[in-house]
Amino acid sequence: MAAVLQSAPAPTISHSLARFVAALKPADVPEEVRRRARHLMLDALGCALAAVPSPFARTALTGISALSGAGDCTVIGHAERLPARDAALMNGILAHGLDYDDTHSAGVIHLTVGILPALLARAQERNLDDGRAFVTAYVAAMECGARIASAAQGGLHQVGFHPTGLVGAFAAALAAGKLDMLSEQALTDAQGIALSVGAGSLQFLDDGSWTKRMHPGWAAVGGLTAAALAKAGFPAPREAYEGRFGLFASHIGPRAPHDPAMVSAGLGRVWETLNVAVKPYPLCHLVHACTDAAAILSRQVRGSEIVRVRARVPAGVVPVICEPLEAKRHPVTDYDAKFSLPYCVATALLRGKLGLAELGDDALADPATRALMQRVEYQVDDSFEYPRYYGGEVSVTLADGRSMTERQAINRGSAERPLSDAEIVAKFRDNAQAVFSPAQIDRVQEAMQDIESGGVAALLKALAPH
Repeated sequence: MAAVLQSAPAPTISHSLARFVAALKPADVPEEVRRRARHLMLDALGCALAAVPSPFARTALTGISALSGAGDCTVIGHAERLPARDAALMNGILAHGLDYDDTHSAGVIHLTVGILPALLARAQERNLDDGRAFVTAYVAAMECGARIASAAQGGLHQVGFHPTGLVGAFAAALAAGKLDMLSEQALTDAQGIALSVGAGSLQFLDDGSWTKRMHPGWAAVGGLTAAALAKAGFPAPREAYEGRFGLFASHIGPRAPHDPAMVSAGLGRVWETLNVAVKPYPLCHLVHACTDAAAILSRQVRGSEIVRVRARVPAGVVPVICEPLEAKRHPVTDYDAKFSLPYCVATALLRGKLGLAELGDDALADPATRALMQRVEYQVDDSFEYPRYYGGEVSVTLADGRSMTERQAINRGSAERPLSDAEIVAKFRDNAQAVFSPAQIDRVQEAMQDIESGGVAALLKALAPH
C-alpha cells in the first residue's frame, strides 16, 4: 500500500509576520523608508511635547504615578521617571493626546504613538543603545500593524473598536520582541498573547471623554507584556488573527467586510511606512479635507454672509465625525470638537485656520462659531476613495443666493500629498516650544535624526528637561 504524503500545514498569519520580523535586518530596509521612519518618530515626539502642559497630561501622570511609584524610564518632557510599562503608557498618552499624530490611511490607525513608547521603554529598561536596531524594530512593527489594520477594511470602526488600541498591541509586541531579538516562535506567541490584551472602544465619541487618549499607551503596555511573557516561554494561541475566536472573527465577524489575506501581502516589498500620513491639523484625520476646503473658502467669503453649509464625505467617516449630528453641532470639550465636522468646518470658515489655539475654551464658546455650526449639514459621497484617502468637499450658500464649492479629494499630508521633511521638522519645532527652549529642541531633533549613529541613549537624555 502506497504511503500517503501529507503536506506541511500552511503557516498562520502570526507565524508569517513573526518570520518577517525576525529576519528583517537594517540593510533590508531602504534608506527612504528609514528616513521616513525617523521623521515620523520626530513628529510623534513633537506631539508629545506639545501635550505636556495639557490638563489631561497632568491628570494622567498623577494617576499613573500613584499606581506605580518612581522608576528609571524617561517620561517625555518631564523630570519624573516611571517604571518601563508605566512610562510607555504615559508617553503614549502624551503622543496621542492632542490627536495631532500620524495615521496609516488604509488602516485608519495611529501606529507610531504605540510603537515608539514601547521601544523607548524597552530600550531604556534593558540598556539597548543600538539605533539601527531601534529603527529596524520600528519599521518592522509599522509594516505589520499597518497590514493588520488594513485587512480589517474599516470593519473595526464600524462595530465600535479603535484599531489604535487593539491592533496597536500586536504592533507593539512585535516591536519590543524585535528589539529583544526574539525567535520566530516567541514572536508568534507574543501575537497570541496580544490578542488577549489589546483593547480600545469608540464610546468616547458620544461624550468627548478622554479614554481614546490612553489607547496607544495601553497598546504599548500590552505589547511590552506580551513580548516579555513570550520571551519567558508562555504558550499562546497560534491563530491570533484567522482563528475561530481570533481577531477578525471575534472583533468583526460577519458584521463588516475584512480580508485576512491582506496581512501578509507585500511584506518586505511594499513599504507601508511610506504610506503613513502626517497631520497638518490637530484633529481627527477624517475631517482634515473638509477643514482644508473650508479654510480655502474663508478667503473668498465672510462668515456673516453664509446661510447654509453642506459637506460631502465618504460613508465610512460618518459614525466618527458626523453622527449623532446634534451632538456634533454642540461640542462640549476640545476633544468633542476634534471629532466634530460642524465645528471644524465652521471654525475654518470663520477663522481661516484651525490649530491648537482654535480648540481652546474661548474658541469653543464663540457665538459666531456656535451659530454657524447649526447650518452645517453633511451628505454621503461615494465617489471618494476611502479609506485610501480621507477626501471631503464643502459648499456654502450665501445670503445673496451665490454658492461656492471647494473639493479636496486627497487629504493633505497623505502619501500622494505628503508634508515634506522640512514641514515635518517645522511642525515638530513648533510643537516642542510648548515646553523646551530652542537649544533643547535642537538636541531632540539632532538626537532623533542621528539616532542610527548616535544611539538611543542620547535621544532619551534629550527628551528630559535640562
